[in-house]
Amino acid sequence: MELKVYNINGSETGRTISLDDSIFAMEQPNDHAIYLDCKQFLADQRQGTHKSKERSEIAHSTRKLKRQKGTGGARSGDIKSPVFVGGGRIFGPKPRDYRFKLNVKVKRLARRSALSYKVTDNALTVVENFSFDAPKTKSMIEVLNKLNVNDKKSLFVVENQNNFVFLSARNLKNVKVVNVSQLNTYDIVNASNVVISEGSISEINRVLATK
Repeated sequence: MELKVYNINGSETGRTISLDDSIFAMEQPNDHAIYLDCKQFLADQRQGTHKSKERSEIAHSTRKLKRQKGTGGARSGDIKSPVFVGGGRIFGPKPRDYRFKLNVKVKRLARRSALSYKVTDNALTVVENFSFDAPKTKSMIEVLNKLNVNDKKSLFVVENQNNFVFLSARNLKNVKVVNVSQLNTYDIVNASNVVISEGSISEINRVLATK
């Protein structure tokens, strides 16, 4: 398939770029692969340091509060019982690792599916390679305005580690800049519009090609 190439001023360059149909125009994108990859990404972000105390860890007396029978109420043990305020918690959270394994082929399938959805929704734009002479948030805002994505959550995919572009977008809440090696399914799905630099297309084809 062919897509028009724009410059950072939002104007057409008169050129088109050929995109791999197996990556950007899948006939049947796999929703479950997208779900699994996003789930793994979010699970990797969790610290897993949550912890609550059980009754054996509460610092209270172990004295029996009242006699077993004859009070007219339910029997009770010590104050550390989970039924009392300040007692231990039953089956509370413990530190754990939320990460899980996902096959590389599934992750590639998920990214191809997510990109195909963006093309179908007309939410993917290809721009000429660009860079800034200095890190300026104002310069990035001008690019967003000219590409008509200033009011959308946008993901920029660039071909290399351009620090000035990264730094220019760092203070913008709804803008994220990644290179091809950092591209993941969650960022693609989470963005309303994906802007890909022309030079990164060949690298995406190489990384996500069907193998």
